[in-house]
Amino acid sequence: MRVLLVEDEAAIARDIAGALAEAGYVVDIARDGDDGWFRASTEDYDAVILDLGLPKLDGLSVVRRLREEASTVPILVLTARGSWLQRVEGIDAGADDYLTKPFEMEELLARLAALLRRVGRHVTPLIEVGALRIDTRRLRVMVNGRTIELSPLEFRLLRYLAHNRDRVVAQSELVEHVYGSDEPESNAIEALMARLRRKIGSGTIETRRGHGYIMETPTS
Repeated sequence: MRVLLVEDEAAIARDIAGALAEAGYVVDIARDGDDGWFRASTEDYDAVILDLGLPKLDGLSVVRRLREEASTVPILVLTARGSWLQRVEGIDAGADDYLTKPFEMEELLARLAALLRRVGRHVTPLIEVGALRIDTRRLRVMVNGRTIELSPLEFRLLRYLAHNRDRVVAQSELVEHVYGSDEPESNAIEALMARLRRKIGSGTIETRRGHGYIMETPTS
C-alpha cells in the first residue's frame, strides 16, 4: 500500500512515516499543501494523510481541489485539538475521516486500516491464497503453516500482489507501490521477485511475459 503523507512539521512527519513504514506501507512525504495536492493529483496513492494547517496551500483547499478533480483517493485529515470547526469543514470538503492531534500511532494505523477497508482497498487484515497465509496486521507470512521471514520490500511486494490477486500487475505499478518515490535499479523488481519466490515457492506468483506478474486464486 502506498500512502502520501502531507505534513509540514518535520518531527511529526518523521514519526508518522516511521510508524507507517514499520507497518508495511510505502510512504511519500510532502512538506506543503501545494506539493501535496500536485502529488496526489498526478500519482497513484492508496490513501492520503493530510494535516490541515499547511503552508502555501491549506489542507481544506487540498481536499476540495482533489474532490473537484473527481479524485476518489481516501483522505485522513489531521487536526489540532479543539478545532471542531476544522473537522466539520474537512468532512464537508470531502475528507473521509479525521484524527485529532496529539494521537497515538496505533490509533492512526487503526484508522487508516479501517478507512482502506471501507473503500475496498484493504478488505481484510488476513489474506489466504492456497497454502499462503498473510497477516497484514502482524506482518507475518506462513506457507503450509510454516512462518516465512521476509524483508520489508519482499513483504510489500507479496502483499500488493495478494491484494490484487487474479489480476496481472505491471512491473511499473509494482515499482510505485513497493519503492514509492525511491528510484530502484532497472532490474530491482526481477531480483526482488527471485528472492521472494525462493522463500514462498516458485509456483505462487506467475510471470506473464511482456505484461507483468499475477497471483491466482487456486481452483478447487
